[in-house]
Amino acid sequence: MSRLRYNRQQAVQHLQNNCPRLGQFISEHGSFKLKVASDASLFEALARAIVYQQLSGQVAATIHGRFCALFGNDQPCPADLTTMSFEQLRAVGLSRNKVLAIQDLAERSLRGHLPGSRQLAAMNDAAVIEKLCEVRGIGPWTAQMLLMFNLGRPDVMPSTDLGVQKGVQAIYRMRALPDPTQVLQSTRHLAPYRSAASWYFWRAADTVLMT
Repeated sequence: MSRLRYNRQQAVQHLQNNCPRLGQFISEHGSFKLKVASDASLFEALARAIVYQQLSGQVAATIHGRFCALFGNDQPCPADLTTMSFEQLRAVGLSRNKVLAIQDLAERSLRGHLPGSRQLAAMNDAAVIEKLCEVRGIGPWTAQMLLMFNLGRPDVMPSTDLGVQKGVQAIYRMRALPDPTQVLQSTRHLAPYRSAASWYFWRAADTVLMT
């Protein structure tokens, strides 16, 4: 749907200049490599996000692969999905709630209730989140992931994400895991490149888990 909408080097330089602790982590752990998926439609991206919710990567990938195999060229589309039965969708490993969510997504897509690429580009982050949360099964976190990984928005801080919380705790040497409000307060100075900061917080969380 989009390409990265900001300069990687500029984002990293901003983080290093505005946060010595994060800057040290960046120096020790390498360059910023957030990848933006530019080939998926909004329907495909959100369907994938629904499939992946609350599952490990490998399990989610298996179920998503089975889901895609139901469609021609393994490319999910809303028109084809509406011809599939509830049982057919459940058979690939989707939970009841996820089937209902994907069906709602398809119906909204066909009715023109999902924003198109141009409309998305004109909407600010808050408006995108509000609009996408109208879809059953889509919450703020899922919408934020789409903003970061499909729309390439520069200033997203998913404060409810456990990995981000653990990364903030590690970088700022907090005794307790910060709650979402504390995460937002602790990372204000990283704007307008908090998407890049989030990526490094995830790396920091992984580093802590491995040590």
